[in-house]
Amino acid sequence: MKKNYLLLACGLLFTMLSFSQIQVGDFTITHGAEIEDNSLKIVRIAGEADGKIYALANKKKKFYIKVFKSSDMSIISTNEIDLSSFKDRSIDFEEVGMIGNKVYVFGSVYDKKAKTAHLFGVEVMESGKLANEQVKLFSTEVTKKREQGAFYFKDSPAGDRLLIMHAALFDKEEVIQYEIKLLNENLDTVMSHIEKVPFEDRRDLEFTIADYDVSVDDDVFLVINESFRDKKAKTNNEKFQVHAFKSSKGYAKEVIDIKFQDKEIINCEMLANKEGLLHLVGFYSSVRKNGKANKELKGIYAAAIKVSNNEVERLNFNEFDYDTKVKLIGERRAKKGKDVKPLYVTHSLIEKNDGGLILLSEYQLIIQGRSSGIGPLAFTPITFINNEIIVTSLNPDGTVAWSNVIPKKQKAAYTTLSLGIFGFSNQGNFSVSAGIMVPLTVMGKGPEYLSAMPIYHNDKLTVIFNDNTKNYGVTDIEKIKWLGNYNKAVPAAMTFNDDGSFTRLDQENVEKYQLVLRPRVFYRTSPSEYIIYSSRKSKDKLGRMSVGQ
Repeated sequence: MKKNYLLLACGLLFTMLSFSQIQVGDFTITHGAEIEDNSLKIVRIAGEADGKIYALANKKKKFYIKVFKSSDMSIISTNEIDLSSFKDRSIDFEEVGMIGNKVYVFGSVYDKKAKTAHLFGVEVMESGKLANEQVKLFSTEVTKKREQGAFYFKDSPAGDRLLIMHAALFDKEEVIQYEIKLLNENLDTVMSHIEKVPFEDRRDLEFTIADYDVSVDDDVFLVINESFRDKKAKTNNEKFQVHAFKSSKGYAKEVIDIKFQDKEIINCEMLANKEGLLHLVGFYSSVRKNGKANKELKGIYAAAIKVSNNEVERLNFNEFDYDTKVKLIGERRAKKGKDVKPLYVTHSLIEKNDGGLILLSEYQLIIQGRSSGIGPLAFTPITFINNEIIVTSLNPDGTVAWSNVIPKKQKAAYTTLSLGIFGFSNQGNFSVSAGIMVPLTVMGKGPEYLSAMPIYHNDKLTVIFNDNTKNYGVTDIEKIKWLGNYNKAVPAAMTFNDDGSFTRLDQENVEKYQLVLRPRVFYRTSPSEYIIYSSRKSKDKLGRMSVGQ
């Protein structure tokens, strides 16, 4: 009898630990069963369908599909991603994603002889194993291995389409080639377009594919930004245009030019809403009298394009206000009229219920240390720093409603044998903007604990992130202490009021050795619920985070 009572007590304790809750303001985090094989770290949550959760995990250079029960989040299966070879060449894993209710794994291979970049899609079965059939999605001709380009992936708003782009530099031809395809749930091609965009190579040229997206109407948009200085004319030449492919017009290409003078675009976030407006928001820089751009952040621009007729309805350039600049660069520099350093990456763009927008931009710095060792065995230290977040609320007319800064200081360091962690994201004077995204090869080594999760629910913005326990109640950016050891982090949240002020929320009862949230690993199931992943050294659990009404 005593043994039975002991077993019952242990069972109750296990249940309590398995489904422990963390409360931060209106947010409740409930964790499921512990993941036994904790040598594999989850780096993506692909989605949830038919009572199962699909996640991507890695260990060193290998990737795995993990399948969990939706009910208690216990593990069902773990299968290594082993893509078959193509013409005796190994297929490299690229990405995992859910389209509708189907999960797919994507892999690429470069055919050196044919000078072609291929991309394949393979369905993940309910068991977590890969289907036998591979679907070839891309066979894009390039010039050589060094210019083979890279593939980029983006989900549609409803999750029933996947937009994939391949971009490559053709240096000798002085062209940028992009091929973009929209796929449905069965990997059928809904739209496809390939184009070579010419440019005149020069030392001060900057050519960026600033953003690409798909709307709720299955319209596809791509933003091109080309900038260079004309020394003779003492002007800064800026080409800022949208390539539009609309489903209602058979995906014929249309070009929308956004014209302005004496300013330079730094980056861009794009959002197409249900009302037929295409929003472009980002940072801009001022230009000197000699035509040279200052490259520092002067403020935020907001453009709105009417999709039906390609009319640029408005274009606003909003300088940072004095209070925001004081928080970012200090009072002394703000008084002198100095601009903000270009170290902020667009994090997310959120549409408000009144038709306005909220742009979040995060300080991000990646430091590569000096390598130690000989030849291929040289180790290189990498440090990721993710600090304060600029939050800008825009009115429906593109003017600034309010601006504020979330104070935080976060860093994570690891050592790697390989360099070039961002691959093709930046090649010479050509780049493809990936925003705040961190490559899968880096995830699982620390950066996934950094950054933040913005949640907009019931007209209210809340931003959740990991913080140092010494920062409880601290909102002064000058007094914030570093989060260096993310294993000791606790969740914190900033909830914004209508006037831009915020209230800091901290966890009241922190448990010893409690699991730590990984803000870069989550899946949104609804506006008020998210599947999240938390871990601490040898313990790992999936969970759900919900926000009260």
